[in-house]
Amino acid sequence: MQGTFRVLMRAAGPAAALGIALAIAPMAAVLQSKALSPVATLGLLAAVLLGRWRQGMWPWPGGLALWLALALFGWGAISAAWAPEPGRALFTACQLGGFVALGAAGCRAVAADTAAARNAMLLAALGGLAAGLLLAGLDSASGNAIRLAVRGLTERPGIEVGLKPAASAMALLLPLAAAVPGLPGWQRVLALAAGGGILFALPGEAAKVAVLVSGLAGVLCLLTPKWGPRLVGPAVAVLMLGMPALLGPGLAHGIPAGSLPASSAHRLLIWDFTVQRIRDKPVFGWGLEASRRIPGGGEPASAATLERFGLVGAPTYDILSKAARLPLHTHNGPLQIWLELGMVGALLAAVLIFLLGRMAERSARPGVAAAMLASAAVTGLLSFGTWQEWWISAELLGLAALASLPRALPSVPGARVSLRGRS
Repeated sequence: MQGTFRVLMRAAGPAAALGIALAIAPMAAVLQSKALSPVATLGLLAAVLLGRWRQGMWPWPGGLALWLALALFGWGAISAAWAPEPGRALFTACQLGGFVALGAAGCRAVAADTAAARNAMLLAALGGLAAGLLLAGLDSASGNAIRLAVRGLTERPGIEVGLKPAASAMALLLPLAAAVPGLPGWQRVLALAAGGGILFALPGEAAKVAVLVSGLAGVLCLLTPKWGPRLVGPAVAVLMLGMPALLGPGLAHGIPAGSLPASSAHRLLIWDFTVQRIRDKPVFGWGLEASRRIPGGGEPASAATLERFGLVGAPTYDILSKAARLPLHTHNGPLQIWLELGMVGALLAAVLIFLLGRMAERSARPGVAAAMLASAAVTGLLSFGTWQEWWISAELLGLAALASLPRALPSVPGARVSLRGRS
């Protein structure tokens, strides 16, 4: 690690700045997930400024993918006109739109840096990931003693839940271990297995599923290098567009949930309520950030709903009979976008995801990029709020790491995306 940092500092370019951010980010996420936002912001901003200094011009972002992302947040800003909290909606749209533009500029600056600097950046990212996994494993094994000590506490009920965001962020970055330069294939497999094993030992079902699905995506790309990378993006885009239709009939009929953990059964109740509210405003949605203020969302599910899901008399009945039907967000990215931004937002998001899939296909390591996209999709489908800054920070850092792969990517967020195939 010391040799890698010496190379980064000697380079003093965009890759150095983001390499340091990627080295710090996993450990920062373990100690406090919200720390990902300032780490990513400072790293991306430094990369842009150093890119201007080293390359003699500003790394202005561009390309269809970026414009679609900005259009999505632009639509979110327009939706402030009918959102329950117009100020919050407008602030979120402007904040995240600017953050994504900064991320695209940072990726473009990195892609233009030297091969040696980008290689050192990748090694720093992998070193940081290994350190973060080790820290998380030690914290979990010690009953969260490390995170308690950081907070000056001896005990705190539920503190183990705080490892879930860090686990998801590291699951997103884990496929990068397959791109370690100079290592034989069996050692890369061993690194992936070791990282996945630690993540399976941590709290958070979403991270475990993300590891499995991203692994399957990576194997698919390995077995079918021509078609594997082409399938991931369209598959996630279809889920984005079709989620209400896919979940709606099963939820309306009632899915037996009496034997599920309380958190999983609560997800089903949240999704059931969300699908019903989507039908109320299917085209334009309720407005950005409306999930926390949907009428009736703070009330518990009715007795009829609990009976429909087989929860009456279940061990979790006492908890779920008092739980809010929609607390803060939907725990499902597609449903949250449909609920808040309607069909217009879902279409923009689906096309954006499709383009990200094309970018994965055309990247320096298609299998790695596709596996990271699959991991991000699983986390988005099962947990956390779509607009949470720490999660968007993790995604932008993941894109920056992809920009550091051995040869410059033709389709990073700041590059032009062609839908006609390889140029």
